[in-house]
Amino acid sequence: MLDTVKNIFRIPELRKRIIFTLVVIFIYRIGGHVPTPGVNPQVLAEFFGRTQNSLFGLYDMFVGGAFKRLTVFALGIMPYISASIIIQLLGTVFPYFHKLQREGAEGRKKITQYTRYGTVILALIQAIGISVFIQNITSETGESAVVPFMQGFLFMFTTAISLTTGTILIMWLGEQITNRGVGNGISLIIFIGIVAGLPAAVYGEFQQIFVGTRHPIISLVLLAIILAMTAFVVMMTQAMRRIPIQTPKKVVGTKMYAGQNTVLPLRLNMAGVIPVIFASSLMTFPGMIGSFFPESGVMEDISRLFAPGGILYSIIYGLLIIFFTYFYTAIIFNPVDIADNLKRSGGFIPGIRPGKKTAEFLDNVLTRITLPGSVFLAFIAIAPFLVMGAMRIDFYFGGTSVLIVVGVALDTLQQLESHLQSRNYEGFMKKGRLRGRRY
Repeated sequence: MLDTVKNIFRIPELRKRIIFTLVVIFIYRIGGHVPTPGVNPQVLAEFFGRTQNSLFGLYDMFVGGAFKRLTVFALGIMPYISASIIIQLLGTVFPYFHKLQREGAEGRKKITQYTRYGTVILALIQAIGISVFIQNITSETGESAVVPFMQGFLFMFTTAISLTTGTILIMWLGEQITNRGVGNGISLIIFIGIVAGLPAAVYGEFQQIFVGTRHPIISLVLLAIILAMTAFVVMMTQAMRRIPIQTPKKVVGTKMYAGQNTVLPLRLNMAGVIPVIFASSLMTFPGMIGSFFPESGVMEDISRLFAPGGILYSIIYGLLIIFFTYFYTAIIFNPVDIADNLKRSGGFIPGIRPGKKTAEFLDNVLTRITLPGSVFLAFIAIAPFLVMGAMRIDFYFGGTSVLIVVGVALDTLQQLESHLQSRNYEGFMKKGRLRGRRY
């Protein structure tokens, strides 16, 4: 392992990418501590201290605690994710967006541009709503969460500009990591937000043990659950179905090249953690909107129904994860294109006719293996809520956190692996480690 880490820094390009990624993460963490103008931090901390298990908990976890402090990065990358969902869904309804999705690099460039515009609009709407919500927060002594000279339109304006600009900067930082760093920038930013709160959560757990509010056995059970979930997530993430591919003999000039037997790997969970991120992003909206209207009985009921751990929340959350798993898998893997490429190269699946029959076979296999993959994602995301609700305990690191952290870590590790292997260095994933399992 130490030799592998040394090899990473022996490659100039990879070393630059890692340093660049670390610098961007450092900038992101600094921005997460720059407060929005006009906020009274004491009143805000008191309010969120009284409502630790509110609907904002999941959202705050994704942004690394920036929402509780109402910093310029309080919205995080979630508006960008929401805009991405909307643009992807529009591709299934409007032919124009569907055409863009199939136009290759130029189409992706146009979609990225529309996603950026959508991000700005959604961030502005959410920022205005948050500014209204914050102005309604008061301490137990009646002190407002907004300093007196900033209340009203001035606070709404400055908050909307600050939070929207913060989201735009985070979006740009994420794109820079993807292009010039290591890993998927957007996923890595969410990963850092989750991991940033982990030390405080562990410290809080030890504190509860020392003061006697948490039995040590309960903490050991929590640790065992997290370790078991992590192992299960790694196993299912690496599981794959290997489709055998044969290529016939070829004659090039006066030389004859023998046919080859290869495999087409289809992962059990081809969509990765994207469905969980998409579903989590959508599930924060009802509760957040309801919290903006504290005096409305209807909105209060909606907020209660969509509270994490509730029955309705768990059902809708699970269904959304399953839906987005199929939806995103269909976007990133097109059986017709794979079948056409195999036919042009002379490759074929033994026992399956090239062309249309191959596409149908791949589609059937993908549909069958995606079902257990999507159910697995939904189970891991929901089960900890139910277990912790039954045990009447609360802990920071739930199923959604484990899925995102493990998924992003594996994706980043695989990118490092590809850089090392392309230069004939031994990677992290040695023979027998983290290899795809046959499903």
